[in-house]
Amino acid sequence: MSREIIHTDEAPAAIGPYSQAVRIGDVVYLSGQIPLDPQTMELVGGGFEAQARQVFANLRAVCRGAGGDLADIAKLNIYLTDLGNFATVNELMTEHFSEPYPARAAIGVAALPKGAQVEMEAVLSLAG
Repeated sequence: MSREIIHTDEAPAAIGPYSQAVRIGDVVYLSGQIPLDPQTMELVGGGFEAQARQVFANLRAVCRGAGGDLADIAKLNIYLTDLGNFATVNELMTEHFSEPYPARAAIGVAALPKGAQVEMEAVLSLAG
């Protein structure tokens, strides 16, 4: 199967040598998204919840660029600099996903790029 590189201007441009996403067949591998505003490439203000909402918006933009949406995510990895935000992530998940929820991992990390508090990466399935 051939690899298709996915790019959308609706999500932040890559800040390193990687693609926003790569599609192989009906599976799309989304790179990690941090809470950058796609227009300014700056972190959004407003605390953890605002950052997490921006990450979901960025993921949705890349999903749509690949021909899917958040509902097509099969696996979601969430990286948190403070596991005290775990409950907030769970609350936001229920706003952005419906049952059955995607598989998920929430991982505590020491730091994230640009001082972000949250990063998410996903695997999207476009199989109907």
